[in-house]
Amino acid sequence: MANKIFDKIKKIFQSQLAIPLIALIVLVIFNLIRDPGFFSIMINKNNLGNIVLTGNLISILNGASELVILSIGMTLITSATKGQDISIGALSAIAGSMFVKILRTGNINAGTIILGLIVACIVAILFCLFNGTLIAKFNIQPMIASLILFTAGRPIAYWINGGASPSVESNLLKYMGSFIPHVPIPTPIITVIIFTILINLLLKKTTLGLYIQSVGINERAAKLNGINPTVWKYAVFIILGICVTMAGSMSVCRTGIINHETVLIDIEMDAILAVAIGGNSLGGGKFKLSGSILGAYIIQALTTTLYSMKVPSTSVKAYKAIVIIIIVVAGSSVVKSWIKHFKNLIQAKINKRAVEAR
Repeated sequence: MANKIFDKIKKIFQSQLAIPLIALIVLVIFNLIRDPGFFSIMINKNNLGNIVLTGNLISILNGASELVILSIGMTLITSATKGQDISIGALSAIAGSMFVKILRTGNINAGTIILGLIVACIVAILFCLFNGTLIAKFNIQPMIASLILFTAGRPIAYWINGGASPSVESNLLKYMGSFIPHVPIPTPIITVIIFTILINLLLKKTTLGLYIQSVGINERAAKLNGINPTVWKYAVFIILGICVTMAGSMSVCRTGIINHETVLIDIEMDAILAVAIGGNSLGGGKFKLSGSILGAYIIQALTTTLYSMKVPSTSVKAYKAIVIIIIVVAGSSVVKSWIKHFKNLIQAKINKRAVEAR
């Protein structure tokens, strides 16, 4: 039994999850040494008198919710198109603005919220398909194609609500952005869990995941096997539209306002880094969603760690960049080949000494 467990652990650390797992372990050990109670979970009462779970661990899981959802979308885009969509932050702002616009048309109730989510999702998908058309039909490099909405997306989000940053207030929205009464776990965490399960079922129980990877690995070979690359590229942009809608509306529910300038600012870079840290190739092809999700939580854990160390907010990005560069370089194929080379040299020396000892 012990050998089987050891073999499974060994297999995991030899997979693409090795680097993110090592990075996470290092972060955990560092924080436990610095502050043994860093990951402790506390039970408190919120303003409504409901029992809720709090603490740094809950903050990390909760704070990373939008990033996890967008990292899933970015992983699929990267796999199918061999590039990255840098407009997801702006697209989230557009979806969030559309969500707020619908909410402000009448009383905010369950029906209005559902309608707002549906309309925001349709609008977001249309904008995502604009990027998808440039990429799939005109063969424009994804980062260049998405640069248009990266630049124009936030002004569009501003125009949607008549050049204003309106606020919305409702208990239902507060429940979606914080805690549902008598449920101690933050709602965004529950949302991420449900969405992750659904997207995994979609990829594993259908041919979607296989076709996306096939297109990303070798588009020409996919065509010869009867797979239409354009269709599956459009499919990942439709999924991305759902992801940005969830992220944008979640941000609105958290803050009760849509500010086109600040909503999920720079999150596209964190999403790309989450994909890279998770061991996924930024050149497309095979992917592992669990790696990207783990990468998103590592980025959030690093951010929380830096803030707990009283690092000024203006310096956090610089420190994050240094740590992330180390993680990404450590997981590169060049470093992995070096490690393999040294491992073979050491093994050869051990074998030589064993032969000489005989």
